Amino acid sequence: VQLQASGGGLVQPGGSLRLFCAAASGFTLSSYAIAWFRQAPGKPREGVSCIRSTDAGTNYVDSVKGRFTISRDNAKNTVYLQLNSLKSEDTAVYYCATDLQGTCGANWKYPGAFAIWGQGTQVTVSS
Repeated sequence: VQLQASGGGLVQPGGSLRLFCAAASGFTLSSYAIAWFRQAPGKPREGVSCIRSTDAGTNYVDSVKGRFTISRDNAKNTVYLQLNSLKSEDTAVYYCATDLQGTCGANWKYPGAFAIWGQGTQVTVSS
C-alpha cells in the first residue's frame, strides 16, 4: 500500500494551498480513515487533521481549526487538505497516513498509531 502527498509549495502569509493525498493503483482510500500530519524542522511530527471513512466526520488540532479543511472525493480516490490563512508556523513537511481503520481513533494525533505513510510534501509560508 502506498500513499502519495502532493500540492505543497511556497506561499505568502495569509495565502492558501490545497494538498492532495492519493493512493497507488488498487488501493481504495474511501475504505479508510486518512490523517494529515506535519513536521517542522527540529520538531516532532504532529497530527493536523483526520477524516473518517464511515461518515466523513473530521477532527482537527486546535491550531488549525477554522483555517484548514479536510475532505475526500471517493470517486477520485483522493483526500484533500485545504490550507487557508497560512502562517509562518504552518511551515512543515506535510504527510498523509492511514492505519487501515474506518474511524479516527482517540490516538489520531499520534504518528505511532499509523502504519502507512506517504512521502510528504513541503509547505513553506514566507514573505
